[in-house]
Amino acid sequence: MSADQDPAMSPWGPRASEKLILVNEGDEVVGTATRAACHEGDGLLHRAFSVYLFDALGRLMIHRRHGSKPLWPGFWSNSCCSHPRHGEDVLEAARRRTKEELGLDVELVPIHRYAYRARYGDVGSEYELVHVFVGRCDPEEIDPDPEEIADLRLFDVEAMDEAIGEESIFTPWFRMAWPTVKERWEKALA
Repeated sequence: MSADQDPAMSPWGPRASEKLILVNEGDEVVGTATRAACHEGDGLLHRAFSVYLFDALGRLMIHRRHGSKPLWPGFWSNSCCSHPRHGEDVLEAARRRTKEELGLDVELVPIHRYAYRARYGDVGSEYELVHVFVGRCDPEEIDPDPEEIADLRLFDVEAMDEAIGEESIFTPWFRMAWPTVKERWEKALA
């Protein structure tokens, strides 16, 4: 029996059977598959999003993934990341998850889209087509979900450039997207 069939056997627990949106490299929907199936082995290409929030001083808010996350637990990553549900618009999903994970209702601006694949040991893989959004936040208003987020930090852009060189503590999707985010965020939010 696969983890897809028995959520108790899956590192995704009750979310194992949640349907994610399968896409091709052109971001055209080709079907759905469970969260567990999307992340097993080399993974199935599915739609995802990453949110990068900047405060009034231009600092990026990043989060440390909760230790219970099956992929990259305890790693630092962008402000919020997840998957749209089947039938859900990706921007709506990004706003929904930013509210659920950070307690913030923010306007988001799309700036980029890219595909990547990364394997996390023998646990599974991320194979995603990621929609990247930027927005503004007030750090004083953040109310993080303790089941999703272990810690939060603010980094100015230069400090982030230096810190992200420490490959072992940041998620692969964050390291991959950061150069484009750094180049485009200010203009997108002007």
